[in-house]
Amino acid sequence: MRAFLESSVFFPVLMSVVFYLAGDLLRRRFRIGILNPLLISVTLTITVILLCDLEYSTYESGAKYLSYLLTPATVCFAIPLYKQLTVLRGNTVAILAGIISGSIVSMTCILVMSMAFGLTGSEYVTLLPKSITTAIGMGISEEMGGDPSVTAAAIIITGIFGNMIAELVLRLFRIKSPIAKGVAIGTASHAIGTTKAMEMGETEGAVSSLSIVVAGIVTVCGALVFGELM
Repeated sequence: MRAFLESSVFFPVLMSVVFYLAGDLLRRRFRIGILNPLLISVTLTITVILLCDLEYSTYESGAKYLSYLLTPATVCFAIPLYKQLTVLRGNTVAILAGIISGSIVSMTCILVMSMAFGLTGSEYVTLLPKSITTAIGMGISEEMGGDPSVTAAAIIITGIFGNMIAELVLRLFRIKSPIAKGVAIGTASHAIGTTKAMEMGETEGAVSSLSIVVAGIVTVCGALVFGELM
């Protein structure tokens, strides 16, 4: 089995896709938040790698082809933005206020928790950009002396967790506005959470997509200030 996995170029891609589809099937069948397709696919993939005693580089050599699809997939976020342009223009102030306040609250929570748990400055800045997209977050972390690999893990975990509990939290706080839903999800859990917003509706998806971009800009600027507070 190990020899086959090491010699196969496309098996890692096939394995990742099959595990994701299996997770999506389970989610649709049972409709339980914890049955997140991405969480299931990551867990099963790690399990296979460990059981077969594979090097991660072996898996990555085949799975890298999936990474090539990230760029066009990201560009696709612009489609709901374009379709909902009128709605976005009519609620610009509310959307920007929500994103900015959400980003500041996120960084404030990291600051308070870092102080409470006695984290070092390096650990603090590593977690500071946890709620923005990976590419920007890793850059901020590295620039401020953090560990980009840990930042990437924190960002992914944040996104998966946000995707899992988004509907529950929105129901709990009785948030019914599509715009408010999009702002909350996109600001708190970036692209992974945005997939959940798009399932809810086009307006939610469009606002969430915009929130990813604005939250990234706000965090880049805010990190310069928050980075000096600890």
